[in-house]
Amino acid sequence: MPDTVAELAQRGRALDAKDRERLVDLLLDSLAESPDPAIEEAWRLEIRRRVAAYERGEAVLYDADEVMAEAKRLVP
Repeated sequence: MPDTVAELAQRGRALDAKDRERLVDLLLDSLAESPDPAIEEAWRLEIRRRVAAYERGEAVLYDADEVMAEAKRLVP
């Protein structure tokens, strides 16, 4: 019985570097799952909630440099 994957890999190795890179990208993209619409909607709502809190002046904001310094302190 022929090993289709091995045959495809052999043919892929015969491609030039640019085409091999394109092939790899296409194959990796095919593994990505479609986003769950319910999760996407939940994130949209959360983003709106956070933006509204920021615009009302209710959001607690942190300086990025301070956050990174704290992260480095916690995980040396």
